[in-house]
Amino acid sequence: MARLRAAGCVSAEEEASLLVSAARHPAELRAMVDRRVSGVPLEHILGWVRFCGIRVAVAPGVFVPRPRTGLLVRAAAALAGRDGTTVVDLGCGSGAVGAAVSAAAAGRIRLYAADLDPAAVACARRNLAPVGGQVFQGDLFAALPDRLRHRVDVLVANLPYVPTGAIGLLPPEARLHEPRHALDGGTDGLDLVRRVAAGAGGWLAPGGYLLVETSHRQVPAARRAFARAGLTPRMVRDDELEATVLIGFSAGSADLRDN
Repeated sequence: MARLRAAGCVSAEEEASLLVSAARHPAELRAMVDRRVSGVPLEHILGWVRFCGIRVAVAPGVFVPRPRTGLLVRAAAALAGRDGTTVVDLGCGSGAVGAAVSAAAAGRIRLYAADLDPAAVACARRNLAPVGGQVFQGDLFAALPDRLRHRVDVLVANLPYVPTGAIGLLPPEARLHEPRHALDGGTDGLDLVRRVAAGAGGWLAPGGYLLVETSHRQVPAARRAFARAGLTPRMVRDDELEATVLIGFSAGSADLRDN
């Protein structure tokens, strides 16, 4: 704990407890502490992260889900309440969002996920296989099977939205240990958000929803992208989590007010 605290770990006591619990012998514990002191994310050392009340496997080189993404999970789960809802976790990374939505829906959904990165796909398959989720590899919609066209009820996408110029301002744990493509959203951070909004119409069922996480200051530009794609945008916000989610309503969707 003293070594972790000296290295600047804010939650040194909690992290020390987790490492002690995970280590099988003192030499392994020393090696784990050495890695943490050098800046390796705790979640990559442990091989898992607690997210939205469930344990999600993560691996080196795979994006670690953030607590703020809990708002995205809650919003998606609220829209996936009925049995048999088809949910797609696009750009799924570890599959954490899909796994958490499935848990919140008590496994009543049909879950699919996709990511471009082979390491993320392998990790997502570990997390989603127990809940019957299918994971595909490829670039956004190109990864999905044609049978899902116009059949997706809830399309959730936790896409990278950090502007390219701000990557250097991220904490070293993210900047040095997570893949650049999982962080970099292009010049204004919304490149992938625009791509997904533009392509969503070919995949959403009548009355379906698109949900993306973004920053509060990006909402006006993201709203415009949704509107150009024929989606009615609504924002939900959780100030405690410092989280913002934009929901796009397709024709026939039940609407809700901004929060």
